Amino acid sequence: MKKNKQETQLILKHWQNAVPDDRLAHLVRDSGRAYSRALQTRLSQHDVPFGHWTFLRILWESDGLTQSELSAQAGVMEPTTFSAMKKMESLGYITRRHSPENKKNLYVHLTTKGRKLKQILVPLAEQVNQVSVKGISAQDVATTRRVLLCILTNLASDGVS
Repeated sequence: MKKNKQETQLILKHWQNAVPDDRLAHLVRDSGRAYSRALQTRLSQHDVPFGHWTFLRILWESDGLTQSELSAQAGVMEPTTFSAMKKMESLGYITRRHSPENKKNLYVHLTTKGRKLKQILVPLAEQVNQVSVKGISAQDVATTRRVLLCILTNLASDGVS
């Protein structure tokens, strides 16, 4: 945990001193990395790898997806998803099974243990969000959300990406 905090402090110092006017994309990326590190540290206290968090979040909302659908929603390659699913299955978080109507696809389903993780892990993510906005007005947080959503919308409609 101390190492992650030091890394985030180095990034902050870089932004404050070396490149205070660098591109917004770099600031957003570094902020995202800081969020990830903060959550990863908390998840590791429960022996849940950060990579599993992404899949669990998706499955808590859409249980029963195929591995391909899960890969697409997580934004990772199928071999990455396959490896994660094998590990998550061995930990008892998920089961993978074929549908009687479609023997080709493997469908991923949460187990009771996987569903119960939501009660433990979601508050950790909420805590990271609370820490990140400490001292920032609700109005500024709402403006930041609106601006980031506009940026995402613009990039989604860009013909190049």
